[in-house]
Amino acid sequence: MLRALLVAAAIVAMTLFLIPLQWISILLRAPTRRLIPVGYHRALCALLGIRIRVMGQRTPQRPLLLVANHSSWLDVPIITAVAPVVFVAKQEVASWPLLGLLAKLQRSVFVDRARRHKTGEVNAEIAQRLNDGDPVVLFGEGTSSDGNRVLPFRTALIGAARDALAATTPADGVMIQPLSITYVGLNGLPLGRQHRPLAAWYGDMDFVSHFRDLLRHGVLDVVVSWGEPIPYQAESDRKAVARSLESRVRGLTLAAQRGGRLGPGVGSASRPFLFMAKEAKRGRFVWPGLRRRGGRRTDPPCDAP
Repeated sequence: MLRALLVAAAIVAMTLFLIPLQWISILLRAPTRRLIPVGYHRALCALLGIRIRVMGQRTPQRPLLLVANHSSWLDVPIITAVAPVVFVAKQEVASWPLLGLLAKLQRSVFVDRARRHKTGEVNAEIAQRLNDGDPVVLFGEGTSSDGNRVLPFRTALIGAARDALAATTPADGVMIQPLSITYVGLNGLPLGRQHRPLAAWYGDMDFVSHFRDLLRHGVLDVVVSWGEPIPYQAESDRKAVARSLESRVRGLTLAAQRGGRLGPGVGSASRPFLFMAKEAKRGRFVWPGLRRRGGRRTDPPCDAP
């Protein structure tokens, strides 16, 4: 609890300090409008105990649209920590306390799915971001998952991007790059299928409770995987492109989940661990073969893995 309070206090202080700086940077169209969010989210990830491992490279080509999977609110700070980007988000996010303000200060584009007649305005805003040189992030699933799977991508999102680019992009089109965010470890131990939802935030989960539990559980390991970019032109089939992106993101996610070692000093991702219900409240983990009986830990047999 003490650690959670200290981290929360540090985040609040950092946020209050940087909000006016970012606001001024946006008004002046200064280069810092891209740099401040990157620095902020890197510091945020450090305070939250998130260790990021990057696989592959972001393409230097522009205009660039990034299409990623989505399982948690943590995806936003993690992606921003590795690249200066802007996001396409649902309109409801704009009204969320604090998170909505931060999304606006990162120059996010908000989509109101209930007001179809506003599609042209949204597409024009996406096009403006792309032609200004900002990589734009779309969450291809259109919602968040439990972190164990990649949901089907919505082709309408790719179609909206196509419409936005039609009138303003160069004749050679844009590059669309798949991006995978995979939560693979907790406190140096591999995060198995049963426990990966500890990092995920989906459905009607309460944000405050999820944030508190994240601080209590400790260091979280995540793999950010860049896939091979796909050229997108006027004659491209958006459904085929969406299927290809979905397949590539799913492949990157599976590779990260099965990717062996997580890095120096971190356990093998192929070796599962047990997160017992009673131990969850204490933040303790039990390896296979270890059980608690009568409040004491019993040693595993000699042939235990």
